[in-house]
Amino acid sequence: MSIERARAHLVKHGLEERIQEFTVSSATVALAAEALGCEPARIAKSLSFEHGEGAILVIAAGDARIDNPKFKQQFGMKAKMLSADKVEPLIGHGVGGVCPFGVNAGVPVYLDESLKRFETVYPAAGTPSSAVHLSLSELERASEAVGWVDVCK
Repeated sequence: MSIERARAHLVKHGLEERIQEFTVSSATVALAAEALGCEPARIAKSLSFEHGEGAILVIAAGDARIDNPKFKQQFGMKAKMLSADKVEPLIGHGVGGVCPFGVNAGVPVYLDESLKRFETVYPAAGTPSSAVHLSLSELERASEAVGWVDVCK
């Protein structure tokens, strides 16, 4: 189960107690914000993109949108999101629960500057009914991010 994979990853960083599980769906930004009682922008959404034969993850604020020219300048390729059937095999988590914790080996994680407006954010925790409350520094550490990028409008 993907939440167990995320939990095992968060244990390494001492953050597993931050996982929240819901009886309702949190599979979209709007649903997650409703389940958590926060503004949608504070949902740290995981965007999965094709990258050669593999994938990359960009974690962005819930209200942010990819800026194609910025993305191409940063990564040297057009932004092409993974199709739903490729997400779990390439990332390690299924659609609705994609998160930067416990992803498949070789999947780099990037944090978008759009998150820097907030002290704390809520990324998913591996299922379409879970989230983790983290400060930006905790997110950066726990996601083992390659670094910060500016690829959103």
